[in-house]
Amino acid sequence: MNPYNMALKQLAIAGKKLNLNEDTLEMLKYPKRVFTVYIPVELVNGKTKVFTGYRVQHNNARGPMKGGIRYHPDVTLDEVTALSIWMTWKCSVVGIPYGGAKGGVVCNPKEMSVNEIERLTRGYTRAISDYIGPMVDIPAPDVNTSSREMAWIMDEYSKAVGYNCPAVVTGKPLNLGGSEGREEATSLGLVYTVQEAVKHKNIDLKDAAIVVQGYGNVGWNAAKIFHDIGSKVIAASDTKGVVYNRQGINPYKLRDYKKKTGTVKGFEGTEAISEEELFELETDIFVPAALENQITKDNAGAMRAKIIAEGANGPTTPEADKILHTNEVLVIPDILANAGGVSVSYFEWVQNLQNYYWAKEEVNTRLKRLMTKAFNNIYEMTRKHGVDMRTAALMYAVDNVCNTMQSRGSLDKK
Repeated sequence: MNPYNMALKQLAIAGKKLNLNEDTLEMLKYPKRVFTVYIPVELVNGKTKVFTGYRVQHNNARGPMKGGIRYHPDVTLDEVTALSIWMTWKCSVVGIPYGGAKGGVVCNPKEMSVNEIERLTRGYTRAISDYIGPMVDIPAPDVNTSSREMAWIMDEYSKAVGYNCPAVVTGKPLNLGGSEGREEATSLGLVYTVQEAVKHKNIDLKDAAIVVQGYGNVGWNAAKIFHDIGSKVIAASDTKGVVYNRQGINPYKLRDYKKKTGTVKGFEGTEAISEEELFELETDIFVPAALENQITKDNAGAMRAKIIAEGANGPTTPEADKILHTNEVLVIPDILANAGGVSVSYFEWVQNLQNYYWAKEEVNTRLKRLMTKAFNNIYEMTRKHGVDMRTAALMYAVDNVCNTMQSRGSLDKK
């Protein structure tokens, strides 16, 4: 499914449950601003290539807009628009004072040199610099971007405004105002929600089986954290293959192997299975941590996980949600499960504005309190309204945004 259509379908479901009027739904469907920029980059071969980039700013009723920047050959404007909408709901679900935004550049960084990526990043920053800022729109890392790219964005933006401005982006290196705990925040937040979810499924995490689809930053950190608390990672995948061992895989050794070879495929002591078989494995926790549209009506019925914790954005289609709910699979939706990243981004932004920095223990304590409260708020809503977790999370988030818009006078009635 087209990601934007998926986001609109989810909004329609939540809107119906909330009895929102058509005018309100119409306002929420569309972003506040959409930018398409063209970035000329001199390549190492001396030729110039023009890359297409996007920045979509969905809603700023609750505060400055917030969202990552992804570099991927399949980036589309519809995808970025959908992600900006999900960011609005994600920030609202965990109660941080942001609206949603998202950025993307159509490129394949795996085929580019470091110098080319830096020129691209700085060019993209210059193209959008008039429309971002600490009180306007605050970018962050996403697929194929990291603290390195955020450092370049912060530096380029600081040059444009004439002073050092660390609060313009989050996910920066520590020596440029980054926050302790940011690198693994998305995964740690996900684990905190799972720790609450297992209470409702009678699962002991110290003996739980874990499957991770996508072994990038979120997937590997989730595997590591689960492993460290005693869970057993039985399978992991990346774009090149799937590895499986029912007795357990050491995530640290798998990470080292992937760094050397570029893939998890062929890791010693594991069996190669297909992507289809990965989704059908009997497991306690399944973590989709890749891209959108991974769990669909075609594979949802065969899934034997008890809990799905969405590390990726938009990995499950609405049709698949219905099947999983019927099969009593507890799905912790992306706008809740992976909100740890934006939550610690918020902490980083607060620290930047105050120029006062917290220890990692304080960051993680605040994150656990925030994620635990958010999970229980949403779970209580599922019980109250008799809906699945995604619908409850969307209802909670959309209602918060509408109430804020109403208080500000930009919405007459819901």
